[in-house]
Amino acid sequence: MTIQCKVKSIEPLACNTYRILLHPEAPVKFKAGQYLTVVMGEKDKRPFSIASSPCRHQGELELHIGAAEHNAYAIEVVDELKKALENGLEISIEAPHGDAWIREDSERPLLLIAGGTGFSYVRSILDHCIAQNKANNIYLYWGGRDECQLYAITEMNDIAAKYANVKFVPVIEQADSNWQGKVGNVLAAINEDFESLDNYDIYIAGRFEMAGSAREQFTQNKGAKTERMFADAYSFI
Repeated sequence: MTIQCKVKSIEPLACNTYRILLHPEAPVKFKAGQYLTVVMGEKDKRPFSIASSPCRHQGELELHIGAAEHNAYAIEVVDELKKALENGLEISIEAPHGDAWIREDSERPLLLIAGGTGFSYVRSILDHCIAQNKANNIYLYWGGRDECQLYAITEMNDIAAKYANVKFVPVIEQADSNWQGKVGNVLAAINEDFESLDNYDIYIAGRFEMAGSAREQFTQNKGAKTERMFADAYSFI
C-alpha cells in the first residue's frame, strides 16, 4: 500500500544516526516488528524498520536511520527526507512489510537482539510488550561498535530499572576505561550468558550475516528452535 507522508521532524540521535518522524495522510496499520519502504523511484524502494509501536504511535511513524559516510544507501534517503522537510513536500512510503512481527499469543520468554540501528526493530517490539502489560521475561541485547552507537542506552537502562521482567544488556566492540558493560561480539555475549535457548522466542535485527550466524550458532549450540527465530533477513538467506 503506497501512502503519502509529511516529514514532521528529523533529529540527530548520535553517530550519524537520525530519528525521523513521518505523518502519513492516512493511518497505517502495522504490527510491532514490521517495516516500511521509502519510495526513491519506481524500482528503488528502501526498507527501514518502524521504531514506533502500533498501539501508541499517535498516527506518526518513527524511523531510526544510520547514515554514516560509507553508507550512501541511507544517506541518500536522509537527504531526500531533509529536502522534503525544508520544502514542505511529501514523500511516498509503502507499508506494512515483513513477517518478523511479534507473536503476541506466545507466553515464551523473549530474546531481542539488535546490531546498530537494528535497535529500532526491537524497540517497537519492546514498547508494544510494555504497553500491553505482557508478563513474559524480555532480554534485550544491543551490540554496537562503540558506546556512541548505542544512542538510546540511557532510555533502555531506565526501562529495565522500571520493569522487573525487562533485562537490557549493551555490548560494544571498542570500549574505553569508563565502560562498565560487556565488550566484544553481541552473539558471543549471548552464548556466554545462556545455557539454553530452547524455550525462547528470538527476534533479530542487524546485518544479514549476523542473523545467519545467530541462527546457526543458537540452533546448533543452544537448542533454539528455527521456527521460533524471527528476522526479516530470514526471508532472503
